[in-house]
Amino acid sequence: MGQLVWDASQRRDHAASAAYFDQAIIAAQETRNFVTEGNALLPQSFLALYGTRHPTKGLALTSRAAQVSYGESHVIAGLAHPHHAEAHAILGQDRDCSKALSLAERHFGAADQSDPADILSAPSQFARLEGCCWLFLNKPEKALAALQNARKFSQVQRKSTAVILGNLALASILRRDLEAATSYLSQSIDVIELNRSGGGLELAFTAARALRPWCAKPAVQDVKDRLLTLMTS
Repeated sequence: MGQLVWDASQRRDHAASAAYFDQAIIAAQETRNFVTEGNALLPQSFLALYGTRHPTKGLALTSRAAQVSYGESHVIAGLAHPHHAEAHAILGQDRDCSKALSLAERHFGAADQSDPADILSAPSQFARLEGCCWLFLNKPEKALAALQNARKFSQVQRKSTAVILGNLALASILRRDLEAATSYLSQSIDVIELNRSGGGLELAFTAARALRPWCAKPAVQDVKDRLLTLMTS
């Protein structure tokens, strides 16, 4: 329900979502279900990182998720560490970010089908989150390499695909590669039109704003027109 409310509100109703996640955390603690507790703490950290924009709170929540799932689920721990890395990246903490990414790789490498959270694992997750970290640290070359790797694993038009493409557009803008940026942004809009990805839509508008220095270019005007049509349709 917490995830549903957040998605349905286009990632705007943080309070209602947090209340549902709090209930899930309390229920998991009462039953000593550490995997479920870690899995509920993770979306709480997403609210802090992507909703209310409090990376320090995101650090604390991802740290708790990793701690409670340690020894219980490599998948949950593997998911917690790259988001922990992302919080460090937002705060400009390069070394701590790299350390958290290394821990995530270890957990994902140790996970297998017997993991109680195996269903949550996807091949593109680590590369996608690693790419986000390099973007926050203003390292577009590393971001592009990670995100292009994530794109290879994400051929289905999922919500996460729109996020990957949006971040590829942002990385291309940092490299001042206008052709690649508008191409990735257009592809992201294609996916958003199908699944209304809230995170993808937010990134698409962020990329469109970053393209303002080239607003007179036909390719840039085209993607901006498509975004306007998407919002009014």
